[in-house]
Amino acid sequence: MWATGTLLNLATVLVGGLVGTFLGDRLTIRLRDNVVAGVGLFVAVMGIKFAIDTASLLYLLGAVLVGGIVGSLAGIERRLNELGAAIQRRFATPGRTSTIAEGFVTASIVFCVGPLTFLGAIRNGLSGDASLLAIKSVLDGFTAIAFAATLGWGVLLSLAVILVYQGGLAAGASVFASLLNDAQLREMNAVGGLLLVGVGLKLLKIRDVQVADYLPAIAVAPLLVAAVAAFGGAK
Repeated sequence: MWATGTLLNLATVLVGGLVGTFLGDRLTIRLRDNVVAGVGLFVAVMGIKFAIDTASLLYLLGAVLVGGIVGSLAGIERRLNELGAAIQRRFATPGRTSTIAEGFVTASIVFCVGPLTFLGAIRNGLSGDASLLAIKSVLDGFTAIAFAATLGWGVLLSLAVILVYQGGLAAGASVFASLLNDAQLREMNAVGGLLLVGVGLKLLKIRDVQVADYLPAIAVAPLLVAAVAAFGGAK
């Protein structure tokens, strides 16, 4: 069933988010920071692992530059933050500092950007194999505990994003598979890995990369591969 992996992912994030929200202040600041930093290191390394699988660094460069320009002009990061802020204003307690928006935006990006999301959803949709999404679900569950303990219950709002984005990819897997070849899928995964490195840098507080603005790069990558193939074929 194409929805199996996504449902499992939703369950682990829900449980992890609830556990993290419950633990909250019971976890020391140092412990919470170390958990988030550990997740940041893992996400960065995983991103590098997938990014270096590109057939050409020029694909990565072109996709990130074009995608970053498109995303910046569209204001994706700003719109996500505004959505989170609106939710925060709706649910935050007056006179108290809230991290609902940060929790929602951070969790949504970490849970929905990357090769495991794309590859896992596509594989689950095509063959019913949820193995990749099962791995992602375990990672997301532990990450949700750390995020919720640090940033609060806003992490749980990312469930809607996971359902729409990841579930949508799985549901439309057959369409994606008929349009993209292996080379295009490889570059999409590589660009997703590069964006994960940005997420890792953000979690490690090394650099506040506006990762959401680069999301169009994932769609630009297969277009570049097709353009190069067409140009090469015209010789």
